[in-house]
Amino acid sequence: MNQLLPSRHKSELWDKLDLNPFPNNVSWNGSIIYLDRDGVLNIGSENYINSAEELELLAGVPDSLAKLRGAGFRLCLVTNQSPINRGLWSHDMLEKIHDKMIAELLNINKEANIDLILYSPYAPYENSISRKPGPGMLRAGNIILNSAELGLNLPSGVDELKPSLLFNEGEMSAMVGDRIVDYRAGKSHGIRTYLVDPNIGLTQVIDRLLDKTDKGDVLQ
Repeated sequence: MNQLLPSRHKSELWDKLDLNPFPNNVSWNGSIIYLDRDGVLNIGSENYINSAEELELLAGVPDSLAKLRGAGFRLCLVTNQSPINRGLWSHDMLEKIHDKMIAELLNINKEANIDLILYSPYAPYENSISRKPGPGMLRAGNIILNSAELGLNLPSGVDELKPSLLFNEGEMSAMVGDRIVDYRAGKSHGIRTYLVDPNIGLTQVIDRLLDKTDKGDVLQ
């Protein structure tokens, strides 16, 4: 599997991340919730979300994100966006889509902050570790968010997402997605993993994510 690194919204991958404070002086609980986008945060489409105008949030998502932040979770979006390397549209178009998503989330609930947005521009034939079901985006999120929380410098010049670079995941870290590739990425990263109905999204599993005894979904 090729060690092609993921991309990051409006930043180079290893740029310093300034984290938003948690509400009500809550402290980080040590865990990260990794979130797929289409079918989890917004209504998905078989033909991709091709413009900012096409993006529509799923009901209850802003409040669910705020609830996770209120419980001390850091939030990391990890989304496959192969239309970029397929030549259908550009990084700039995806930036506009994500800018709209961020604005709408915060307009509904000012605490619905996503700490880090990572995406894979790679097509399936490029066989990148950063395209789910590969764990590359989750590994990068682990490194960036833990380094930011601990006040550590990010590893400059890193071009391979080796397991040796990772911090221990919190016991309540989880991956939330609507497709089997999301499930496999979460399991490969070694964390709780949840599959949701794409017509419902994140709100379907919000109570389970907050439950320390819930170990996630198990597919046969």
